[in-house]
Amino acid sequence: MTTGTPGFRLGFLTHVQGRDDDVARTYRNAQELLVAADELGFDTGWVAQHHEPLGGGGLSAPWPFLAHAAARTTRIRLGTAVTVLPLEDPVRLAEDIATVDTLSGGRVEIGVGSGSSSLEYAVFGQDAARKRELTSEHLAVLRRALAHEEVRTPGFRIQPRPGDFTDRVWQGVFSAEGAVHAATAGSHLLLNRAAYGHDAPTDEVQRPWAEAFLAAWDQPRRPRIGLSRFVFPAKDRRTALRHIADDVHRAALRMAGGGAFPQGLDTEEALRRFHAFHGSPEEIVTALRQEKTLPLATDLITQFNPAVPDLDAAIRALELIATEVAPALGWKPAAPTPPAGA
Repeated sequence: MTTGTPGFRLGFLTHVQGRDDDVARTYRNAQELLVAADELGFDTGWVAQHHEPLGGGGLSAPWPFLAHAAARTTRIRLGTAVTVLPLEDPVRLAEDIATVDTLSGGRVEIGVGSGSSSLEYAVFGQDAARKRELTSEHLAVLRRALAHEEVRTPGFRIQPRPGDFTDRVWQGVFSAEGAVHAATAGSHLLLNRAAYGHDAPTDEVQRPWAEAFLAAWDQPRRPRIGLSRFVFPAKDRRTALRHIADDVHRAALRMAGGGAFPQGLDTEEALRRFHAFHGSPEEIVTALRQEKTLPLATDLITQFNPAVPDLDAAIRALELIATEVAPALGWKPAAPTPPAGA
């Protein structure tokens, strides 16, 4: 994504996470962020599925959540980054997707992945060792169902009849091999905000993955790469750190316990491991212009996770992304949708 590149889309991803056990408030706040993103002109809004609870929330059922978001927004495209596909019945999932797509006026994007939690696989009676195989099998069925083809038994097609999903399926990956696999499946690519298990900077790790994806792409349509990045602008770096530093440090220490990060990280190293862009809008723009994977991306998907800033600070960060950070990189908000009958 170079400055001014046609097709550069701006997204926002929420993990629907709060600071306490008031999950209803956490869900309402996440809805407010998607509404704010819609009003600010963001092109896409995404949610992440987590069956295993996160601190202060986590979203197990993304499609009912997105149906509610569709009713409260007008133009932003809505999707999952990701739905954990091996733990879903792909026909039932296709029905949910088609329903939300119909209600939203065709605004759905579907991102899928294999997940990482062995506990979740055990709860759903699936073998985590087969996650790649299960993802491929379920994706093939999902694609057929969304193409309104017969699935599983002669004469059965899902309802409502889906729109055209040929160019709306994404896969999240964590390796060059996974990126090639997504390309050969005809799926667009989703890259995470951090490359776990690597000491090198995330953008240096992921750049070869993006290159492998583009080299393997053989579809007649344009390949898309959605690059998720932790972006939190504020008045200055000190203010940004006040909202995010403690959360990021605690998250890094938790992940170190599972082997994703080294033990004993300080806050500065935790921010580096999460590839965090924080500070004033000018500082963030300067840093993003040096990002090595970003020039290959078609979609910049911003997120605040693992930080959980309060709602006012989060909305202010979204405003700064939409009015200062993204425009400096060449993004322009889509024209407002005209009223019916205009």
